[in-house]
Amino acid sequence: MTLYEAAELVRPADREAMRRAQQRWSQVAKPLDSLGVLEADLVRIAGVQRTPDISLEEKWIAVMCADNGIVAEGVTQTGQEVTAAVAERMGRRASCVCLMAARAGARIFPVDVGIASRERIEGLLERKVRRGTEDFLKGPAMSRAEAVRAAECGVETAGILADQGCRLAGAGEMGIGNTTTSSALISVFLGITPREAAGRGAGLSDAGYRRKVQVIEEGIRKNRPDPSDPLDVLAKVGGLDLAALAGFYIGCAARGIPVVLDGLITGAAALATVCLCPAAGEYLLASHVSAEPAGKLVLEALGLRAAIDAGMCLGEGCGAAVLFPLLDMAAEVYGKMETFDQMQVEQYERFETEDGEGKSR
Repeated sequence: MTLYEAAELVRPADREAMRRAQQRWSQVAKPLDSLGVLEADLVRIAGVQRTPDISLEEKWIAVMCADNGIVAEGVTQTGQEVTAAVAERMGRRASCVCLMAARAGARIFPVDVGIASRERIEGLLERKVRRGTEDFLKGPAMSRAEAVRAAECGVETAGILADQGCRLAGAGEMGIGNTTTSSALISVFLGITPREAAGRGAGLSDAGYRRKVQVIEEGIRKNRPDPSDPLDVLAKVGGLDLAALAGFYIGCAARGIPVVLDGLITGAAALATVCLCPAAGEYLLASHVSAEPAGKLVLEALGLRAAIDAGMCLGEGCGAAVLFPLLDMAAEVYGKMETFDQMQVEQYERFETEDGEGKSR
């Protein structure tokens, strides 16, 4: 399935299923809205799955792995070889997200869309578009055709997970230098300065941070990515992992699978997704507010609220792994707790306050 064919299949979330899920929450014998964002997340999942009888039984986290040529400009503390090293651990199911996901009852699906190493890494789906991107300070990171190919790797990954029975997906990435590419995307899509968009990534000195901001500024100025054309932005200042994630979100949406984002990088890819296919935005859920400076701005732009604010910035999809058990616990209450009628207790009543916010009593 091509990227554009997948986008054509994406339908808006089912409003009737969402209404019935919200009605169910109102009937559960507890104070209204007392599980906060988790309640809204399950309502959204109902809309995506098109039924109030939601299922979270099969959870997978897709991790897109790729290298970034911009590393040559000194924007990272570690070298490019770390991408392959961490990906190898993912292949053995021994990286951070693998351990966390196993505890959460989820499975990992790592994909090589552009690791610079020539060696095939066991345990990863091999879909290498190219061996890393170009240095976007010297020209576009990749061609438009390569960005499309990477996105279609994401679409394919969504199809593989759907065939495995996936009912709830998580998104992750691994690629040294991808906080730089993500910050470039965020700067372009949100119209903010690179200084507002960029953080210190995996750890930069003051001088390293200044260099990172300078590189993003110069890269955007030289390449002039068009914010109304997400594939142009991905090709010029993005990364193969980001393009693959954008395609993965659209592929999941085409198959009715909700996707839990991780942090800044998966959020940056989502900005490209909603520009490519606005309806796919309804299939996304936030896990946590990234410790990176632009984390909150990205979630606001996507219209998402995160249930977790823990100062996390690890990547790999760890945020999704952390949210999964919380969603499971909320689903237990949603599906199994007695209603007010069953308890023969008067139901809470929702009323409007002067500020327009609904309250209960």
